[in-house]
Amino acid sequence: MSSFPEFRTDGRWIRSQRGIKAPVDPKIPYGYFNELERTSTGAIEEVSTILLTNRECPYTCLMCDLWKHTTDEPVPSGVIPAQIEYALSRLPVASLLKLYNSGSFFDPNAIPVEDYPATASLAGRFDSLLVESHTAFLGKHCLDFKNLLTPGLQVAIGLETVHPEVLERLNKQMTLDDFKRGVDFLGEQGISTRAFILLRPPFLSEEEGVEWACRSIDFAFQAGVEVCSVIPVRAGNGAMDALATGGFFQEPSLSSLEQVLEYGIGLGKGNVFADLWDLERFSRCDKCKEVRRSRLEKMNLYQELLPLVAYGCK
Repeated sequence: MSSFPEFRTDGRWIRSQRGIKAPVDPKIPYGYFNELERTSTGAIEEVSTILLTNRECPYTCLMCDLWKHTTDEPVPSGVIPAQIEYALSRLPVASLLKLYNSGSFFDPNAIPVEDYPATASLAGRFDSLLVESHTAFLGKHCLDFKNLLTPGLQVAIGLETVHPEVLERLNKQMTLDDFKRGVDFLGEQGISTRAFILLRPPFLSEEEGVEWACRSIDFAFQAGVEVCSVIPVRAGNGAMDALATGGFFQEPSLSSLEQVLEYGIGLGKGNVFADLWDLERFSRCDKCKEVRRSRLEKMNLYQELLPLVAYGCK
């Protein structure tokens, strides 16, 4: 395994490596779009995803770049429902809704508790709602919101990696026991879970990155998670670039993402998705990247192992 730096990759150091935030308008979400996704029933449904403009997550994870589109202060009550209305009025009809807020949905300093009824009402037109949360915020607020909902609720938790030394250095401030307790708590309340898993976080070689992503998928399903989303780690947030310069990080290859998705789908224990955003940056060859993207898209949708295409390159 790669060596670890002598300095601490804590919140103070991570923030010291940052550049300038992008300008955002707190009255509107900084992103919204529709896409297709396979559900746990095997159906392929239209999903509306809204990237809410909000304050930064307080946990300052090493690999995170979501801080780039955040406000300096928490948004006032009423703003979050207004952002959701803004996006939904401009998106096609969908069956599923995802609300991401650059942090934890159940952090009361991010989503005001008084906005729960209006938010739940807006989600009422959907069959299912997905939000994200750190395990530290899974408690009363989560249950209060769930009790207001008509659609089913799924909570995504960033497991990241089960490599103990790497997880500690991500500044996640969460243990594997915390993750397991969070999944158990949600399951007892009839709330399903999704795990975000990193492909090649810092301090790991390419081979180790694949191995530990697969181990993390195993752990997530054993814990009771229904869906795993595999996210290739990217540079660009300042801290990751500094680690790359020091030889502690390199972005994974497209072939590594293919290997991990193949492994996860082959388990047959639940849906496993590869995050395909900005996929081109992980490709080493312009000749094959589009056909490989197409293959991954189909594997995401149909959860079937598809044969490798003869790319005509190495």
